[in-house]
Amino acid sequence: MTYSALSHLECSRTGARYDADVVQGVSPAGVPLLARYDLERAARTLTRESLAGRPATLWRYHEVLPVRDPAFVTTLGEGMTPLLPLPRYGARIGLPGLLMKDEGLIPTASFKARGAAVGVSRAAELGVTGVAMPTNGNAGAAWATYAARAGMRCLIAMPVDAPAITRTECVATGAELYLVDGLIGDAGKLVNAAVRERTGYQEVSTLKEPYRLEGKKTMGYELAEQLGWRVPDVILYPTGGGVGIIGIYKALREMQELGWIGERLPRLVAVQAQGCAPIVEAFHQGAEVSVPFPDAHTVAFGITVPKALGDFLVLDAVRQTGGTAIAVSDEDLLAAQSVLARDEGTFICPEGAACLVAAAQLRESGFLGAAETVVVLNTGAGLKYPETIGVDVPTLPVSGAIPSL
Repeated sequence: MTYSALSHLECSRTGARYDADVVQGVSPAGVPLLARYDLERAARTLTRESLAGRPATLWRYHEVLPVRDPAFVTTLGEGMTPLLPLPRYGARIGLPGLLMKDEGLIPTASFKARGAAVGVSRAAELGVTGVAMPTNGNAGAAWATYAARAGMRCLIAMPVDAPAITRTECVATGAELYLVDGLIGDAGKLVNAAVRERTGYQEVSTLKEPYRLEGKKTMGYELAEQLGWRVPDVILYPTGGGVGIIGIYKALREMQELGWIGERLPRLVAVQAQGCAPIVEAFHQGAEVSVPFPDAHTVAFGITVPKALGDFLVLDAVRQTGGTAIAVSDEDLLAAQSVLARDEGTFICPEGAACLVAAAQLRESGFLGAAETVVVLNTGAGLKYPETIGVDVPTLPVSGAIPSL
């Protein structure tokens, strides 16, 4: 029986093939390598009907994941996050069919757990003994957690301004953690130099190894399955390094080849913050790649990526699906975060809140129709960003009373 139908790795720029069974970074062209599968072979056991009897984790799609031997699967039960209707908020912005895929309920409370689970599992299978990465916070926390689960060493460097709770997660799980007085690119230079001096370590920066993407793509598989094997009209995704939106597009194309979905694909929307919007600028300028965004800053720290290695893949996914790219303000996304919590009882991360603002603006512009099924991705729990909500409430004396309404 086939556990994985992994065939080879492919250069995302040239299409050249590479061996999937040795440790690989980027292609010789300096761009990401993409995992490819023998989908005809996968389809012998991976069917929409067979999924009904499988565990509700992302590993239910194991034929189109890269781990060949299930003994190497490192899991904390990640995947199959809920797809929640947002009726009150949807009505507020003129989108009664608004849905939210809530990745805040996954292990480590962010979608980064998907990439870490698959990336660590495959690294262990290939004999890697330590992983190292720069991070804006959540990815580092996830990789540190799954590395601990796998009995693997982990080196993390993150900007000093990264969310404090993610530092705690790294330390709690035994990672070697360093804070850098700069941005994620500065942390990346330090990690790259350190890995060259360490035996058995692999650098697992965003899209510098092929398998984080494979974990992230399972969001696309889950969305289709949760919608009864139809696709929504639009998917809005908060975009920093872009792995999530690239992965969802990859999943959609694979599902087309498997015959699970039809020719129509959802319009993919890359959402960024106005303080760091290189993909948005490139999209509207008709460019194939972005240029580094100057003085990048936003409260949505997870999407503070001034220049993404896979920017051309994000732009291609957006354009191939008739989507768009949009930037929103910190003020608006923080307001949306609070309104959603009051409307729907769900406290989401600022990156997810950016998608809500984008949905409202795109509805107002006419890009989104009132009758369309629109999915926003919330990529993490708001509890990981407690500083985004001010708590200024009265303190009562012991002998006092709560005011009457």
